[in-house]
Amino acid sequence: MTLDQSMLFTLFGLVFAMLIWGKLRYDLVAFAALMIAVLFGLVPTKAAFSGFGHPATLVVALVLIVSAGLVKSGAVFLITRTLVDTSRKLPQHIALMGVIGGVLSAFMNNVAALALLMPVDIQTARKAKRAVGLSLMPLSFATILGGMATLIGTPPNIIIAAIREESLGAPFKMFDFAPVGGITALVGLLFVSFIGWRLIPQREDEAKATSFDDISEFIAELTIPETSKHIGERLHSLYEIAEKNDVAILGLIRSGKKSYGTAKNIALEAGDALVLKAVPEALDEFRTAVQLDFSDSKREEILRTDSDGLTMVECVVTEGSRVNGRTTQSVGLAWRQRTVVMGLSREGRSVTKQLRKTILRPGDILLLLTPEDISDDVVSWLGCLPLADRGLQVTADSKVWMAIGLFTSAVIAASFGLIYLPIALGLVVIAYTLGGIISLHQLYSHIEWPIVVLLGSMIPLGAALQSSGGTELIAAALIDLTQGMAPWIILTVLMIVTMTLSDVLNNTATTIVAAPIGIQMAQTLEVNPDPFLMAVAISASAAFLTPIGHKNNTLILGPGGYSFGDYWRLGLPLEILVVTVSIPLILIFWPL
Repeated sequence: MTLDQSMLFTLFGLVFAMLIWGKLRYDLVAFAALMIAVLFGLVPTKAAFSGFGHPATLVVALVLIVSAGLVKSGAVFLITRTLVDTSRKLPQHIALMGVIGGVLSAFMNNVAALALLMPVDIQTARKAKRAVGLSLMPLSFATILGGMATLIGTPPNIIIAAIREESLGAPFKMFDFAPVGGITALVGLLFVSFIGWRLIPQREDEAKATSFDDISEFIAELTIPETSKHIGERLHSLYEIAEKNDVAILGLIRSGKKSYGTAKNIALEAGDALVLKAVPEALDEFRTAVQLDFSDSKREEILRTDSDGLTMVECVVTEGSRVNGRTTQSVGLAWRQRTVVMGLSREGRSVTKQLRKTILRPGDILLLLTPEDISDDVVSWLGCLPLADRGLQVTADSKVWMAIGLFTSAVIAASFGLIYLPIALGLVVIAYTLGGIISLHQLYSHIEWPIVVLLGSMIPLGAALQSSGGTELIAAALIDLTQGMAPWIILTVLMIVTMTLSDVLNNTATTIVAAPIGIQMAQTLEVNPDPFLMAVAISASAAFLTPIGHKNNTLILGPGGYSFGDYWRLGLPLEILVVTVSIPLILIFWPL
């Protein structure tokens, strides 16, 4: 083993360890590793940023924009509203939602597909008065499975195609993944719909995992007495005391006029009524601490949460959320967005103490009280995923069909080799922008920049590992391990290794490392490399054992009320099924 190989293996080991640790975001870890590799001469300076202009990176970014355009046009909403019926039995409901999710994720980002369908699934579960955890995990798994069927369905497939082009001279086409990925996805969906969901643990409180009905807070009024020492102070001077007592100051009423978020700088006067929200015990503690009076008899009534101008919104924290790893207090939710957090649900358990000082993480559900006219903007600003069906309106029939037509034309043109896929998607993005389907303001906001940075950083690192002979060493070790065994066993070992990495690492990083190893194994064995690339593509996407293996699994953690150990109960049989089904399919459609 050479010095460069040793250094690269050490660097990759540190990257994998940091990704598993999860305290630093994956894009920062990958970019730091790239800079270290350049500093030590492992990656040439001229090639340091080659990954950011790589076709795989561009396709991933463009797919995200096109996905947003399909949503904004109302195309996806039209499909879900046409097909979803809340009266179906659970297996049929899971099957239908799975089919919709699988088809959508085959042609758009699978995280976006889940984000669109999750509110529908949650509302259906609530109406049916059943635990949403029984259907949410199958839906997540279905959207992951669906991405296996096409080139643009999931980043691993895009990366595999790009690596094949670099190594073998031609990329995989749009539907080259369908014979293996599509059939595997269909079998997996059937299993999840009619058998697998029964393996999901059920808890007595699971039905409340996405509900805050048990939070007994209410909105009430307390007035400033004439003898108060706080007269003349700004309303925000009381925020710290309110925080300590778990009371949210929503606004102020003076002379019958209500002021909510804009009232923080108003100087307090005798007779002002503070509009507060908290549990009764906290309200009493706050009243005593600040020496407030009860409202007079005309206003001595509890104001309901549907008070004029206010609305309650539930949303889930994602990896890219502004509040991920932070508190709502630190991002200035109250003073920036006139919004207060009223409840927090984590893995199905409601939290009502020190809400605004709780460090949030992906999968947490927030209950927000926000001005009605900006509720959507607040959720978007936070970067969270709304859990309620907000009744999205189709912009116009012409834009729906224009969006579908443009995207379909690009897919067909790319499939027949008439135009290079990144160019086809780029033209769709331009058409979507000029056609008013997606605005210039929204164009870059829908690109998931952490993924772009991860790809741009890992691609040069993967190339360095390959050029140094590192992938050849790993491939040789796997071949020695399977010496004398049948080809299907060799493919199985490669799939298991890749799948195991993908369960704990980002599947993009896993693919960048595993794909060159697969090619090297094929070249050593002097067989067709395509079966090995297909094995990597399928296994890198099949991350079902943990909530950290795929973003979709993280998104459902809080809404489904799952714990970390719940995933393997359905995920392990599904992964075994994926390997069992896909290996024969690979050998049939991509013979050695």
